[in-house]
Amino acid sequence: MKKALIVAPSWIGDTIMAQPLFARLHTLYPGLQLDAFAPRWVAPVLQRMDEIAEIVDNPFGHGQLSLKPRWRLARTLAARGYDAVYVLPNSLKSALIPFLAGIPRRIGFTGESRYGLINVRHHLDKAALPLMVERFIQLAEAPGTPLARPILVPKIRSTATDQAATLAALGKARPKRLIAFCPGAEYGPAKRWPAAHFAALAQALAARGYQIALFGSPKDHEVGEAIRTLAPGCCENLCGTTTLAQAIDLLAMADLVVCNDSGLMHVAAALDRPIVALYGSSSPGFTPPLSERADILSLKLECSPCFKRECPLGHFDCLNKLTPETVLAACLQRSAS
Repeated sequence: MKKALIVAPSWIGDTIMAQPLFARLHTLYPGLQLDAFAPRWVAPVLQRMDEIAEIVDNPFGHGQLSLKPRWRLARTLAARGYDAVYVLPNSLKSALIPFLAGIPRRIGFTGESRYGLINVRHHLDKAALPLMVERFIQLAEAPGTPLARPILVPKIRSTATDQAATLAALGKARPKRLIAFCPGAEYGPAKRWPAAHFAALAQALAARGYQIALFGSPKDHEVGEAIRTLAPGCCENLCGTTTLAQAIDLLAMADLVVCNDSGLMHVAAALDRPIVALYGSSSPGFTPPLSERADILSLKLECSPCFKRECPLGHFDCLNKLTPETVLAACLQRSAS
């Protein structure tokens, strides 16, 4: 195989967890040109992966069928002459364009009854492959073949040149003793530690001489402002004020990252930053930060993980009862190690 395409996930964290698959494909097929078909909001993390040669924009939002535009885009992909395509999402629509493009080998899990659309079909054994990263990298092997182990952890690139360019563009000096907070979680409130808890933690860390910056998307700017207001003079709210590429470079400079189970948590792990990860409604048994430098905090209540966007019981105890004092102790231990 000389040229292959990845149909990338629509989530930043999932895209990060796919990177070991890309590395495995390059090991199996030396000299491979590996391109990615991806939504523009995840493109910046793919651009920081050495394994990806070119990114083709996926313009279709969630739920859009848009048959005629899909057909036109499929003709463009057909002209590129791919030998194979790895379809990482399990939806039917994600497999449609590779099928219309006539790419000979279309590899993925059977998913939403994708017989015919996927012609190299893997059948998911959730017990054998509990982690998402394992499920992705399994696609590199022939169906039914055991997974090659050990699995490498995801890695993305932030060079000194990248970081200098980001600091110059933002008019900032290189931070000293920086702790990054990532208070958002795109999935929903049941994955977000309370703003008041983040603020209390910011005050405790600032009193110990740390600089604190908040990172996230424009959707997270409001919660960032709430934290900044509750902890006056203790932190800078950068949520929505940086590009994702700039956030990657700034996170690469952090001495510690405190985060919800979110895309930026996986970014920090792929940058090999020390992490304190806070889990509520989701499970570290499926999408943990893939790093030996990560501490996972979860109260493991009877009602969690529920995997809901909103707390079905209305109390959010899995996060509300995870106290700032508990998280501070983990931060101080991790930053001292």
